[in-house]
Amino acid sequence: MDEYLDAIRHRRDEIMARVDEALERSGRAPGSVRVMAVSKTVGTPQVLAAIEAGYGLFGENRPQELVRKLGELAEVSDLPPVRFDMIGNLQTNKINAVLGRAACIHSVSSLHLAEAISSRVQRRIESGELAAAQPVLLEANVSGELSKSGFTPDELRAAFSRLSELRGIRIQGLMTMAPRGDKSMARSTFASLRELRDELAGDWPGVDLAELSCGMSEDFSEAILEGSTLVRLGRVVFDPAFELE
Repeated sequence: MDEYLDAIRHRRDEIMARVDEALERSGRAPGSVRVMAVSKTVGTPQVLAAIEAGYGLFGENRPQELVRKLGELAEVSDLPPVRFDMIGNLQTNKINAVLGRAACIHSVSSLHLAEAISSRVQRRIESGELAAAQPVLLEANVSGELSKSGFTPDELRAAFSRLSELRGIRIQGLMTMAPRGDKSMARSTFASLRELRDELAGDWPGVDLAELSCGMSEDFSEAILEGSTLVRLGRVVFDPAFELE
């Protein structure tokens, strides 16, 4: 594990250098992007190594893995503060497993899901189990890919009035995923997300839409150039054999 820790420490230095380079190219302030380590394909020992390497923000795709890893980490003494977000598709029957565990849910992909989360949060607030609304990001399918989940831009525009009224959620921004294998298409997708966010922020100035969660292992530099505030990195963080282009 010492060799693995050395490898991901070195990789983290490379990643942060790329982040700083993209921020400089886009004229943005240093430190204005957070790096999430997506731990969906690794175990708790690898998460512990990542924490030691300097990561403090993690993302999980499956509620059961979120529960398992948080339970195992709770048994580790002298662990620095870490945050876990839920970034994968969330079914309504898994909401209860996520509430109180995920700091933010990135994958609110429909009005139905947003309403379900909100109602369950409100019940937990009333019972004293939760203290505040659940922070969420709204997942937008701006690329139009049929394989991607999320609101289309028109669906999001139409639903935004109702979304802004839900008392059990606290909207913090938007999330998207770009088509894989084409960096120019990825950059166009990220630009479209930023433009949609700017439009909605103009129409709804009382709603916080500061967060743009976009950019993954293959395209995080392009995402930062287009305004991403949070990049979600899995293989490039945890797999030393993954080539950082």
